[in-house]
Amino acid sequence: MARPFKQLRDRMRPEARERVDRRVRESLRQMSLQELRQQVTGMTQTDLAELMDVTQGAISQLEKRHDVLLSKLASYVHALGGELELIARFPDADVRITQFGTADASRSAGSD
Repeated sequence: MARPFKQLRDRMRPEARERVDRRVRESLRQMSLQELRQQVTGMTQTDLAELMDVTQGAISQLEKRHDVLLSKLASYVHALGGELELIARFPDADVRITQFGTADASRSAGSD
């Protein structure tokens, strides 16, 4: 009989547990939108389309694109239950770009 991963993880040595945790964090940093939707939330394209008030086809097209508007990407991530942050990485520092807030914040502030 298969055991839940939590049971196996709890029996690992601390070094092994940290190694596994590091690999999980690294793999989570490198996901396509489709992988994010499937693996993190378990949603189907249809589920997400209903939340975003678009068609399933629109979700499929968004997941295949290589160039996406930040507003569309933010809406996608928000519908999955997450928050999108834009970070510019430089050799000496990482900078969080704050110019592109949520659509609700922009509307309430009267921004275009």
